[in-house]
Parts: sequence; C-alpha cells; structure tokens
Amino acid sequence: MGFNCGIVGLPNVGKSTLFNALTATQAAQAANFPFCTIEPNVGRVAVPDERMDKIAAIAGSEKIIPTQLEFVDIAGLVRGASKGEGLGNQFLANIRETDAIFYVLRCFENGDITHVEGSIDPLRDADIIEMELMLADMESLDKRVNALEKKAKGGDMEAKAQIEIIAEVKKALDAGKPARSVKLNDDQKTPFARLQLLTGKPALYICNVSEADAATGNDWTVKVAARAKSEGTQSVIISAAIESEVAQLPPAEQTEFLSDLGLTEAGLNKIIRAGYELLGLMTFFTAGPKETRAWAVRKGAKAPDAAGVIHTDFERGFIKAETIAYIDFVTLGGEVKARDAGKLRQEGKEYIVQDGDVMHFKFNV
Repeated sequence: MGFNCGIVGLPNVGKSTLFNALTATQAAQAANFPFCTIEPNVGRVAVPDERMDKIAAIAGSEKIIPTQLEFVDIAGLVRGASKGEGLGNQFLANIRETDAIFYVLRCFENGDITHVEGSIDPLRDADIIEMELMLADMESLDKRVNALEKKAKGGDMEAKAQIEIIAEVKKALDAGKPARSVKLNDDQKTPFARLQLLTGKPALYICNVSEADAATGNDWTVKVAARAKSEGTQSVIISAAIESEVAQLPPAEQTEFLSDLGLTEAGLNKIIRAGYELLGLMTFFTAGPKETRAWAVRKGAKAPDAAGVIHTDFERGFIKAETIAYIDFVTLGGEVKARDAGKLRQEGKEYIVQDGDVMHFKFNV
C-alpha cells in the first residue's frame, strides 16, 4: 500500500529545493525561472520513528526497514492553469494521482528570486492555486454528469449516489470552497473518492521562510497558520534552503548544525509526520532476527487489513494476529518475556490495530 503527497505551488517558491532535501538528492532541478521542473519528480522518504531502533535492539534484528511516503514534485502552477496556461493541464493530471496535496507557500523576501505575481503574499498564492484546482474540478464534474444521469436512469445506485454528491460539491465550488469542505456520511465517502477531485484531497500548508525565520516564523506564517486552523488542517514552517544544507551533511553533524540555528529537529521530519497524520495513517511493526519493519495502515484498520499490507495472502487466509503493545514489548524486553507475562494477545478479525502494535500473523491459504 503506497501513499503519496503532491508538492504544489507557484513557480519559484522553493518546491524543487524542498523536494531535493526531502529525498536527499538533486534529482529535481532547482533554478530561478518558471517551469524548471518539466516532469513530476518522484521520491520516497523514510518516516522517522525512534521506536524502530528500540524494537530492533531487543529483537536482535539485522536490518531496520522504515515505512515510507512518496513525494511528487509537480511543476509550478500559474493563473489559468485549469485552462492550459503554462503547462497546466499536464500538472493538474499529475496532482490527480496523489493522495494529499502540500501547498508550498513563499514566506520570504529575496530580491534575487523573482515572484511570478510580483510580490510576496502567501495567502493570495494559496488562493490562486486553490482556484485553479476548483476550476479544474468544476470542468471534471460537468463532463461526468451526463454519463452518470444515464446510468442512474438505468437503476445504477452508485451513479445516483454520485449525482447527489456532485450537487453538493458544486454548491461548495460555486461558493468558492474546496470539495473537501463538503460534509459526507460514511456511505458517501467511497463514491466521493471515486470522483478524484483535486480539491477533495486533504491539504497541508508548508511555509517556506528565510534562515532567520526558521525557528520562529514571521507575520506571513502566522496568517497561514490561522487559515490552516480555520480549514481544520495544519501548517508547517521550514526553510527549504536550510533543509537542503542539512540533507548534505553526515547524520552526526546535522543535530549540531540545526542547534546552532535554534532548531530542535529538521523541518523535513515535521513535514513527513504532518503528511502521515494528514493521510490518517499509523504504524505497526513486525520484528525478528532478520529485520524490524514498520508498516503504514489507515487508522481504524482491523487486523486482516494490516495483514494485507504485508501480503494479500495474509489477509485472504487470515486466522489470527499475535499482538504485543509497543510499550509492553519494550518494557518487558521482547516477545518471549511479553508472552510469559501474559501481554502477548491472540486477536481475531475484528481487532482494531493500535499505533505501535508489534504483530505476527497466522494465516492459511
């Protein structure tokens, strides 16, 4: 099960610099002119989790394999992207394939780096991006309605459900609100997801600031944070330039470098964790002499769902899950001692996986 986040923004806001730092590569060209990224760059990054080291030490694991998120660096959008301005149509299609969208907003002044709008205003920039995505969604819905109406007349219940959802989404879009603002009941969530609406995806705001503002933020980041809160999401403050430098340093030097700047951790860790939370994910572990491995699963997932993340056969032939809570595994000193203490549980198909569970699946196919 893969999860990916699209990095979007206007040209010259630091998207590719951020992507380079995230993936610790220079795969994405970072240059001071629009559309320097022609194809979407894709990179996978490990989700930081200090629990893995503790589990691996106790289990005597040879390897540690973290769970990962995929990031897609999508070239800069401009006004009119929904109508094909710049390289808009291609980029909008790339965004459609992602699970969540990260809006990178420029919150720094630098006369040497041009801004496509001529001034710094992250809220305006966010509005431009959102409007282009909403216009694209409106066009997409208009194209779907006729076909869905024909199916609905033929008795297709899913088509009827989607038509009802489309009516509500159109009301929101006409009012200048994204599709994700529409309140859905549990039965509507699946047909809504199948519409693949750009503004239906969860969104995170990333405030790219100067080195001087990396630790405290600035007036612009305060405004972005207020907007994020009003929308029920988050904002993260980073300096893409600093993160790019940190990514090139040996791990032993990174902490000292960040400390000198008044930072307790890399901003990238905050972005990855925020993305993980935005997608509604949590982690369970498998551990043994060969490896300790982290696996991502949706919050609220049941034991067979978690088994299926490892292999479809595990889910298809699920019998039970031997489960130890992380705190019990670490406190007691591993599987054998947890079993002796009665902390290893046999869980069935209805068990809801908890974050940090150390699991072993029994199956038969």
